Amino acid sequence: MTRLAMLLASTAFALPAFAETAGIEKDELTLGFIKLTDMAPLAIAREKGFFEDEGLYVTLEAQSNWKVLLDRVIAGELDGAHMLAGQPIAASIGFGTKGAVVTPFSMDLNGNAITVSNAVWEEMKPHVPMADGKPVHPISAAALQPVVEAYADRGEPFNLGMVFPVSTHNYELRYWLAAGGINPGFYSPDDASGQIGGDVLISVTPPPQMPATMEAGTILGYSVGEPWNQAAVFKGIGVPVITDHDIWNYNPEKVFGLTAEFVEQNPQTTLALTKALIRAAIWLDEGDNANRAEAVEILARPEYVGADAAVIANSMTGTFEFEPGDKRPAPDFNVFFRYNATFPYFSDAVWYLTQMRRWGQIAEDKSDSWYDETAKAVYLPAVYIAAAEALIAEGHATPEMFDFDADGYREPTAEFLDGVLYDGMAPNAYIDSLTIGLKAGQTVAGGEILN
Repeated sequence: MTRLAMLLASTAFALPAFAETAGIEKDELTLGFIKLTDMAPLAIAREKGFFEDEGLYVTLEAQSNWKVLLDRVIAGELDGAHMLAGQPIAASIGFGTKGAVVTPFSMDLNGNAITVSNAVWEEMKPHVPMADGKPVHPISAAALQPVVEAYADRGEPFNLGMVFPVSTHNYELRYWLAAGGINPGFYSPDDASGQIGGDVLISVTPPPQMPATMEAGTILGYSVGEPWNQAAVFKGIGVPVITDHDIWNYNPEKVFGLTAEFVEQNPQTTLALTKALIRAAIWLDEGDNANRAEAVEILARPEYVGADAAVIANSMTGTFEFEPGDKRPAPDFNVFFRYNATFPYFSDAVWYLTQMRRWGQIAEDKSDSWYDETAKAVYLPAVYIAAAEALIAEGHATPEMFDFDADGYREPTAEFLDGVLYDGMAPNAYIDSLTIGLKAGQTVAGGEILN
């Protein structure tokens, strides 16, 4: 048993029945985030006093991009951060920046969309089913396929943006494209572009720069979190064609990441952080999103997301606008607590690993047990459960609000755009069931898929 595992199993997480967590090792903390709506639990925990209730004095610092954020956490310059769910997992297996990064808290479900430029949308529309003069959603990438083919016939690249190679946005964009018959391209150990054999060219653009980059014509569409899809609608430069809720219902999106070393050295501080973040998530969702208007005002401040409040509100308050005036109900576009959104399920980590393998970021086959062991090295439900139990004891939560019977795996689900069943306990069978992507025994080398 590792030292970390022993700490999680020890009585170090026992708490008295009052708000401030006893025995905090480090009470002044600096936490990082990217300017996205789903950093909300951090902003709310600070603004509503949940960090201070736990005896923590937290400074929140916006970071320029996901790589800088991860590097600063690993280097100890940040004590923890709002992270892409794929980042702690990739760091642990050494894809990209290597480091022992863990998470006790999942920050949200859903929250992303895929947007295309106005010009691309006009070319897609003849292939999109319509009803009452409006597009029928969700829109399949099959409607994009003839557009991509037309670009290829003209010898023009079809450039798309996403925020980071191991981001949910990358995997959702690839999932949507592949489900519509478009090959998004592969990675290999000697080519990290992710563009090997692709029908499109997918590259990295930081989230706040997405609209301007598309407006300049550098990219023709992108996959990103809010408010940067709604910003394209407000600016009149693009059209979101699908939300991630329609790609995978209630998909995990961001996590709160720390180094394993930090957790080992500061178990009570980690517990206090988790408690404060759970309280923030509860506040964000309680009363059928009754607090969202106040949350929008907080997020719009320049020190947090810094976007126009109306843009943030478009997706945070139960709606989502596709084209100007085509605003549709989307009560679960952003989910911060309900549906066990904050529980760090091993099956969530396994799904990310399957996509890494599918597209060649994991170069060779791994056993089902490897996926399970890797997930359990990164996700820390024991810390989460201790935090939840403490909040219940203190009267800040009730037992029925949590999934304490979980074995760490969600039930198998086929709630995907293409209806393919995902069972986190059988990752290799899942990978082999997907139409486009690497299968058992396949690798990518020299620009080719080898069996």
